[in-house]
Parts: sequence; C-alpha cells; structure tokens
Amino acid sequence: MTGAVVARFKTTRWSLIETARSDSARSRAALEQLCADYRPPVLAYVRTHGFAADAEDITQEFFARFVERAWYAEADPARGRFRALVLTALQRFMSDYRSRTCARKRGGGYDHVTLDEAAGRLATAPSAEEVFAQAWMSTLLGRALRRLEAEWREAGKTAEFERLVGLLDGRVEGTELDQLAQELGLRRNTLSVQLHRLRSRLRQITREEMLRTVSTAEDLAVELAELRREVASAARQ
Repeated sequence: MTGAVVARFKTTRWSLIETARSDSARSRAALEQLCADYRPPVLAYVRTHGFAADAEDITQEFFARFVERAWYAEADPARGRFRALVLTALQRFMSDYRSRTCARKRGGGYDHVTLDEAAGRLATAPSAEEVFAQAWMSTLLGRALRRLEAEWREAGKTAEFERLVGLLDGRVEGTELDQLAQELGLRRNTLSVQLHRLRSRLRQITREEMLRTVSTAEDLAVELAELRREVASAARQ
C-alpha cells in the first residue's frame, strides 16, 4: 500500500525536478519553486558555519550556482531523497566558498571566536547537518500547516482553527479545553473531536508533503522517524 502511495506522489516534487531539467518554458518556474522549498534549510546550514550578516547573500549564491551548473539534473528518484542531493551540493559549495573567502582575506566573513568559545559551541551545538535537517522538517510542517489552515478557512472555521492550532502539540489540560469550548460556544466533546480531526489531518498532510520529496517507502519511513525525533525534542525544550 505504501509503495503505491509513494508511486502516486512521484508526480509532485519529482515532476518539478523533471520539468526543471527540460528546456520548456516552465523550467524556470519549476526551478524557482524548488529553490523556495529548500531555502530555509540551506540558510540555516550556512549560518552554522559562522556566517551571519552574509548568510542571505551566500544562500542566494548557492542557489544561483545550483541553477547555473544544473546540479539538480543529478537527481534520480531511484537514488534516494532529493534533499540528500541538495545537502551534498551545499557541503561542496560551502567548502569551496570558505576556501575562496580565506584566499581573498584571512578570516573574511567569519565570526571571530576564541578557542574556548569554539570548544563550547562544539560541545553544545548541533552539527550543520542536523541544523539542515531540523530546518527542513520545520519547512515541511510549515507547508502542512498552511494547507491545513486554508482548508479550515474554506470551510468557514477560521476562528476555530486559530484557537485549536496552538493545541496541536498534544499538551492540553482539561480545564483549558473546557474554557476554550465555552469561548467557542461548543460542547467539550465536540471540541475534542475537532482537535482530534485537526491532528489527524495535519499528520496526513505532512505525510503527503514528505511523499513529494522521497521515492521509496524506506525513505518515507526515515523521514517520518526523523520528524518524530524533532517534534519530541522540541516538546522537551
């Protein structure tokens, strides 16, 4: 069943990649969409490398190179997740960028820190790859939430959505639910059902968003497991 679902969704983000590789008039729009999708994790990755003020410009340069050199043309659904290709390309780009920056001006563009400060950061901060993954998961959830909000708005339930969205993390006290039900003029059971449906639909949409960028059931399982870890980590903070 999962394999069939994955196959059905290959026509989404993977179709964007195919369009980007073509010479059609739609290729530029497809490229712009792909770059927009992956901009948040790329920007987060760049910032972990000690670039602050220049992060936006470096990110823009990466995507310009990504398009100019057609790195996206290497994407193949049979070879795994597209974001793995983006991350590999980004790692190579940043290595080259740092080398060029150092060649032009010693330490140019870097935040200067002491050895003790650097050691402290390494001991507590997540790796650049972990930051990239976290930002990607946040991007996926953001897209899913925007789709969910649009659905509730079209159903004339904007007020309910705005009040329930803050409860999606599952940490809801009974008194809090009672008070919200009273404010919305609903029975508590009715509100509980709405909240359950909202969570279920968010999980479904998030899964669909993931399926747009993976090609196998195994890759989907990896993405879902990673998302659960990120959500659990955020809940502990």
